[in-house]
Amino acid sequence: MKKAVCLIFCLVLISNLTPVRAYDISAKAAVVINGETGEILYSLNCNERLPMASTTKIMTALLLCELCGDLTKEVTATREAVTVEGSSMGLEAGDTVSYHDLLYGMMLSSGNDAANTAAISLAGSLNSFADIMNERAESMGLKDTHFVTPSGLDAEGHYTTAYELALIAKTALQNPDFANAASAETARLKYGNPPYLRTLTNHNKLLKANDDIVGVKTGYTKKAGRCLVSASKKDGKFVIAVTLNDRNDWADHRYLLDLGLSLVTAKQFSYPNGKIEFMCANGDILQADVPSASVCVSQNSKITYVIKAPRILYLPISKNQKLGEICYYSGEDLICSKDILANENKEYKSNKYILFFEIFKQILSSV
Repeated sequence: MKKAVCLIFCLVLISNLTPVRAYDISAKAAVVINGETGEILYSLNCNERLPMASTTKIMTALLLCELCGDLTKEVTATREAVTVEGSSMGLEAGDTVSYHDLLYGMMLSSGNDAANTAAISLAGSLNSFADIMNERAESMGLKDTHFVTPSGLDAEGHYTTAYELALIAKTALQNPDFANAASAETARLKYGNPPYLRTLTNHNKLLKANDDIVGVKTGYTKKAGRCLVSASKKDGKFVIAVTLNDRNDWADHRYLLDLGLSLVTAKQFSYPNGKIEFMCANGDILQADVPSASVCVSQNSKITYVIKAPRILYLPISKNQKLGEICYYSGEDLICSKDILANENKEYKSNKYILFFEIFKQILSSV
């Protein structure tokens, strides 16, 4: 693998902060972040450790998508998994259910039985799965999140913050399978013993209120209160809102999402001249188009982009072959990346000057 060369450029967007109108948020903690960069747009006690009820299932569902290998794979629900209080997708011991249906059972019905069945099937036990959840949280750089249960039922030491829960949702929504489940209003599923068709309806009422809402999860326990994570995508803009212990969560989220969308904009970024030249090993020059990208940016955002490509290309090169990529960052966080592809086929043709230089180097190295 040839050592990559990175060309780094910086784009800085500076504008005056938009004044935030007075509004009384009912939540004990709340945050709105840019869904692409993770930048905080609004916060209220966003770093306070609090229980998060069934919004826990965002992490559980993400891990199911990442670890199961095949969502169509079927597993058998155990008595341990389904003997659990609270919301349910209707599983009974001995039921056959696919990982796909467990995913939707968690995200739509907020099924504690679904979360437990997924956890035991993937990790062997609820405790082992909680360890995996905490390892994944650590890999995200989270310092104030700790999981004890995959369902979100109250337990000592089970907590997160509004901000870190928003970051978990940001990561989860990058997974297409998770995103599809989080945004589904209903799902027609087949499970049981023997399996039969059922219809599940999403508990997230915001999905019906606005086409821009793309998820993500409700939650409630007596200790945690009403918890809600929501996300909105509109005109290239993307924001995520979280409230913890909020008696007026539906109204608060409508306000918070609108506020967030007003504080970001979709900007089109292009590489200078839109083209880049590569040196080929035989001395030829290969030119390629560098794709532009639409990025959701916040006020005072600092966006960098990096071109990653080999120092030298070795022929032959096929049309549409990947030559490198352009990556957009906010700080150290990757926002998006685009492949740089060859515009044409490039066959090997010897260059006598390069050939002479290579022969000369070999002679010198043998002396």
